[in-house]
Amino acid sequence: MSQNNFLDVIPYGDLGIVALESSRSIGAKVDRYISSWRTESENSEESIHFTSYKKDSYLIDTTCPRFGSGEAKGIINESIRGKDLYILLDVCNHSLTYKLCGQINHMSPDDHYADLKRIIAAASGKARRITVIMPFLYESRQHRRSARESLDCALALHELINMGVDTIITFDAHDPRVQNAIPLSTFETVQPTYQFIKAMLKNVPDIQMTPEKMMIISPDEGATSRAIYFAGVVGVNMGMFYKRRDYTKIVEGRNPIVAHEFLGADVEGKDVVVIDDMISSGESMIDVATELKRRKANRIFVASTFGLFTNGFEKFDKAYESGLIYRVMTTNLVYQPEELLSKEYYINVDMSKYIALLINTLNHDASISGLLDPSERIHKVLKKYGQIED
Repeated sequence: MSQNNFLDVIPYGDLGIVALESSRSIGAKVDRYISSWRTESENSEESIHFTSYKKDSYLIDTTCPRFGSGEAKGIINESIRGKDLYILLDVCNHSLTYKLCGQINHMSPDDHYADLKRIIAAASGKARRITVIMPFLYESRQHRRSARESLDCALALHELINMGVDTIITFDAHDPRVQNAIPLSTFETVQPTYQFIKAMLKNVPDIQMTPEKMMIISPDEGATSRAIYFAGVVGVNMGMFYKRRDYTKIVEGRNPIVAHEFLGADVEGKDVVVIDDMISSGESMIDVATELKRRKANRIFVASTFGLFTNGFEKFDKAYESGLIYRVMTTNLVYQPEELLSKEYYINVDMSKYIALLINTLNHDASISGLLDPSERIHKVLKKYGQIED
């Protein structure tokens, strides 16, 4: 999207970006994109509407120091009065630590969410508008009640709105219906399909995105909508697995999977893309890849918005070495250890420019509908790489 679209649109307020410690890396990239675009803009700062429009950085200095007991407080070290504030955080960044009674604790999603609330509380209603960009939606896996249990995600959404948050933006929500918890508030869930397609075309020169050469695979019924969109916009077929579980047992908090049953056309000789919202332990992805190879699939690409790798990388290393998996793609929306970035089979999908576009567009109070539906951009990149004819 051209930034020239915003030349005649007055910003909603002075832009301020709060990248909490969990998102400092991607926050810095986002900041550089916006600063570069606005430096090249023809908007004149002589106009009262564009005062402080062009800056070297829009990052707000904040911190969440902790006491020896492990308790913390949020501090904003500069004025945010009247600013259009965008708070970016990664609740999955387990690399950060703090001391608790002399012991080292790794920060959990609960800790990151608490820090978000501390910064919102520190703003004390002085910001003109607050938008929270939380790529991995806090407690999104606890989105529905199947027993006498808490609905943590819905409670968190209510809490943020009640604290004065105007908009919540997340990526690839585990179940987007959770937005029904706050029907009168703005909640956007963004799909990174365009970035996945672009990364594949850029990093795999011999890829052929045609019905004869490729299929999109949903590893379970929950990911079907993602696979349908991916397959539909590229113009290839899709298939899906459903997990047959043993509901008489509970292992590590869930019913164990007995088998993966496949529904779809023949995958023999085709490259396949297995797409899902997250890689947690990775067991399900490995099982699906094994089933696809048994059906004589060619190269297997694993594409997941969030690469958590809760059990490490050993399984994926072995899967790559044995030829089971060809490439693994995840985004930088959550913490990526250096070990992952150095893997030969890993493709990093950078989302910083996309987030910068969202922030810059919203700050100008312009529509983001074109960003939420990337069909046109996908077709352009497919033409660019010769996948479809003009």
